[in-house]
Amino acid sequence: MIKTRRKIGFYLLFKSGFWLIFIFGTLLFGIRWTKGAGYLDLYAVLVNPILPGAAQREWIKEGENIENNIRLKLLEEDNNRLRNALSLKDFNSDQRISAAVISRSSRSWWQQLEINKGAKNGILKGQTVIGPGGLIGLVDSTTLLTSRVRLLTDPGHKVGVWVNRTKSHGILTGMGTNRPKLIFLNKNPLVKIGDAVTTSPASTLLPPHLTIGIVQFVDEKALPSPYAIVQLTASPEAIDWVQVLKK
Repeated sequence: MIKTRRKIGFYLLFKSGFWLIFIFGTLLFGIRWTKGAGYLDLYAVLVNPILPGAAQREWIKEGENIENNIRLKLLEEDNNRLRNALSLKDFNSDQRISAAVISRSSRSWWQQLEINKGAKNGILKGQTVIGPGGLIGLVDSTTLLTSRVRLLTDPGHKVGVWVNRTKSHGILTGMGTNRPKLIFLNKNPLVKIGDAVTTSPASTLLPPHLTIGIVQFVDEKALPSPYAIVQLTASPEAIDWVQVLKK
């Protein structure tokens, strides 16, 4: 009789949905206990045949292409930088003296730097100093073993320059930043953003046609004369090696 009652009781519990509740609760407990690992594995098995889809494959391919392009660009930049550094270390040139930058003052970051060659190596005051990208300044003073270079960015430092496209002369003046100011000698220079700036072909202080920079901004209405802002192609803050031109 008792066994019969138990069977009837289990039958009623099963019929009332107890087992469904029990199974569902056990499943929830298992997911919580395993932190969803089993559920995620099951989900991965189910969706694996349809992944990646066409759209996802395009996204992956595009991402890989972008990554490869960035890597290629970085490798090209490193290659160019190393080539420039190696060319600047050519000590066999008869007209150039290669030297390393050994000191920069935080108070005069845009004014001057020190190099490890001096009078003993044939460096004289006023000689032209170039780096990877073009002109960076002039030798301001020398000791027996070192030299001080006055940068184009030094406030008040002025050199004659030339915009070849418009055949315009001007005076490049340092302003204490990496972008010196170009003051034109005529009122209608017709200079545009992107024009190349070089040393003047008529200069007696500097060799002609040395690369200096690119015009980044032009104010043709400025008084008393138009001016432009020039981005130097040889950035003084990033240069470790320079060359001093003997002539």
